[in-house]
Amino acid sequence: MADDGGGRHEESRSWLGSWFRWCPTSPQLLADAETRVLKYVKSRLERFYVPIPNGGRIWTLKLDPQKPNTLPIVMVHGFGGAAGLFFLNLDALAEHRAVYAFDVLGFGRSSRHNFSTNATIAEEEFVDSIEEWRKGVGLEEFILLGQSFGGFLAASYAIKHPSRVKHLVLTEPWGFPEKTEQAAEELQARLPFWIKIIGPLLQYFNFMALFRGAGPLGPQLVRWIRQDIRTVFADGFQDSTVVDYSYHRLAQPPSAEIAFGYIRQSEGLEWAKNPMLPRMTSLDPNVPITFIYGVDSWMDSRTGEKTAILRKDSYVDIIYIQNAGHQMFAQQHAQFNMELVRVCNNADRAQ
Repeated sequence: MADDGGGRHEESRSWLGSWFRWCPTSPQLLADAETRVLKYVKSRLERFYVPIPNGGRIWTLKLDPQKPNTLPIVMVHGFGGAAGLFFLNLDALAEHRAVYAFDVLGFGRSSRHNFSTNATIAEEEFVDSIEEWRKGVGLEEFILLGQSFGGFLAASYAIKHPSRVKHLVLTEPWGFPEKTEQAAEELQARLPFWIKIIGPLLQYFNFMALFRGAGPLGPQLVRWIRQDIRTVFADGFQDSTVVDYSYHRLAQPPSAEIAFGYIRQSEGLEWAKNPMLPRMTSLDPNVPITFIYGVDSWMDSRTGEKTAILRKDSYVDIIYIQNAGHQMFAQQHAQFNMELVRVCNNADRAQ
C-alpha cells in the first residue's frame, strides 16, 4: 500500500478525505503543529523519515553536534506522545552528544501499522521496529531513554538487544509492577483527574477514540480533559501551541493505541498483561539502569527499588525529581536535564 505522507497506509483516499473532514486534523496539520513546537529548539535539528522493512516509516528528530567521544542518546516517548514533546530537553542534551528521538511506530507522524492482537507479538513488533530504525540511522551503541510506555518498550528492547544499550534510562516507566489488590487500591488514590475519567471507559473503547469521535469538538475536548498540558509545558509556550500539537497527534487514525490496548490489562490503563518487573532478571547484568521518577507522580516508584533487589549484582540507580509528576521531563526540565546530562556523562566514562 502507498504511504499517505503522515505515515499511514491508505485504505482509500476517499475514506481518508471523509475522516479528516470530520476530524479537523490531517497529516499536514500535525506536521505544522510539530514545527511550531520545535521552534523552541535552538540547536541544529534534522527531521526525516527512516524506512523500515515492513513498508512503514519512522519519523525521526536528530541533533548531532559532532562529538565523537560521547555516546549518542535515543529518546522514546510515551503512550499517545511523539518525539516533539522532548523539545524542552533537546538543547541541553545536544551540548554534549548526538540526540535522536522518534515517533514510535503507530504514533505521531510514523506509519500506522496494523499490529497483532496478541500482546506478546504486538510488543515484539514495537521492539523490532526500534531495531530496524536503529539499523536505518546507523547507530551501533547508545544510551536508551524511555518515558512511560516508552520505558516499557525501551526495557523490552534492552532485553532483546543488550549489546546496543550502554545505559538504560527509564523515566516514569509504565507497565512494570504486577497487579495486586493492594497495589490497585494505592494507585487509585494517586491517579490524576483525566485518568480517573478515562479509565472506566477503556473497557468499551480506546482512549484516543474519544478525540476523534468528537469530530469538530475534538480540540475543545483535549483542552478540557488534558488541562494539565498547558501547565506542564508552560516554560516552553504560554499559549495553546503544545495543546494543539497534542490534539493533532491524538486525532490521527488509530494504530499503536490499539496495540497498547492488547498489551495492557483490560481494566484501566495502568497495568501490563506481561509486567516488566519480573522480566528484568532477563536483562544482561552488564547493562546499567537509571530510573528517574517525579516525586508527585501517580506511578509507583518502588519498582525501581524492586529492580535493584532483583539485579543486586548490577548497577541500578534511582533519581527523584522534586515538585514534579509523571511528565517531570517538562515540569522540572532544568533539574531533569541536569540529572540526565550527569547520567550520560557517567555512561561516557564507563565505556
